Amino acid sequence: MLAYLTDIEGQWEKLASFAAGTEGLRLDDVGALHVADDVTFVFGGDAIDRGPAGRRLVATLLDAHERQPERVVLLAGNRDLNKMRLARELRGAPPPKPLPDELRGAPPGALLQWIMKNTMGAAQAFEHRRAELVTEGRDASDEAVAQSYLDDLAPEGPLTRYLAACRLAWFDGETLIVHGAVTDENLRVAPGVPDRASSVAAWVASLNGFIAAEVAAWRSELTHPVDPTAESWGGRGIVAYQCPVPGARLNQASVVYGRPTDDAGNPWLPSRAVVEALRRDGVKRLLVGHTPAGDAPAMLRDEAFSFVMADNSYGRQELGSRVTVEAQVRVRGQTVLDGGARVGVAYEEDDRLVGLRDATSGQLVKGRLDTDDYLLFRALPDNGVEQLALSPRALRERSLVAPYRDQAAPP
Repeated sequence: MLAYLTDIEGQWEKLASFAAGTEGLRLDDVGALHVADDVTFVFGGDAIDRGPAGRRLVATLLDAHERQPERVVLLAGNRDLNKMRLARELRGAPPPKPLPDELRGAPPGALLQWIMKNTMGAAQAFEHRRAELVTEGRDASDEAVAQSYLDDLAPEGPLTRYLAACRLAWFDGETLIVHGAVTDENLRVAPGVPDRASSVAAWVASLNGFIAAEVAAWRSELTHPVDPTAESWGGRGIVAYQCPVPGARLNQASVVYGRPTDDAGNPWLPSRAVVEALRRDGVKRLLVGHTPAGDAPAMLRDEAFSFVMADNSYGRQELGSRVTVEAQVRVRGQTVLDGGARVGVAYEEDDRLVGLRDATSGQLVKGRLDTDDYLLFRALPDNGVEQLALSPRALRERSLVAPYRDQAAPP
């Protein structure tokens, strides 16, 4: 069995609730994660930033991988990879956005707060780290917070070792997992490789070779003095790969930072060309995180392909939604409907209504509820969401289509 969790972002309860509800996974009395012999656990990336347990989660996931390397797979998310910058920027290298004059020469604590808020999309990360240090009984001053990141990013620091264990993609012949998206721009393309890969398996190998080489080059320079003027440095390639294209909000050439939604956040399938290419290579399903899709995972499908978006960050509730794969995908989670009702989500891949879109309203049939109704989901332009229950009978009276972008109705 494959067990998949992604985007826990410093929130211990996401891992705890996932392990408690997933057969074959267990957190013991000291918080160590154990995975049964017949289970492969894939963590899809983004372990830190939005909660006060980032260090604990990195240590827990790394420990599980080091004890059970064949059963615990770690993918790197942008929130993990962008911390590589701090090893240089907290020691004098310029951040991607120009520093305000008043911060030039500022101590690392003040500099880190600005970097997190203005260049990493993590405005609360500094205070979350401070809270975690307090919990650990350690100094939690501004400078101690900054130093904790530098310690984590030492050559043998826990975050450095974690990044060295990470991949960019995982593939078992039928199920492909990346952090962000598979797009026309990135399919079978790996940085530094001149030609598109001949197969998905070869592409995954190239992507994982790329991150391994980049992290190794970065790690080898951690003991060297920082040259703030250097245009080339170890790890620069992966740092650029995991963030938006300069001047844009997206990076569709990246499997880490690509997004499969419209501007409002409504999900769609990869393009028809991408789906057909993946199918030809035996891929039956694609699992991603990175892009929030409401309280519970969203499934999208056409006749022979399933796409699962499992990041529930910024939802009405954030628990560890459970995605498992055996003969088919199985999803378990919770959602909060418009009006406030909290309802369980439970469905399998063979429910043929799940994953289609209402051609008139643009609502996605996101899943099946414990009430036997279906969950309809739509992202709204003001960053809100619509989450409604509809009976199977009423749903069958609607015009439902595979949710490709060219069929998406306007919200």
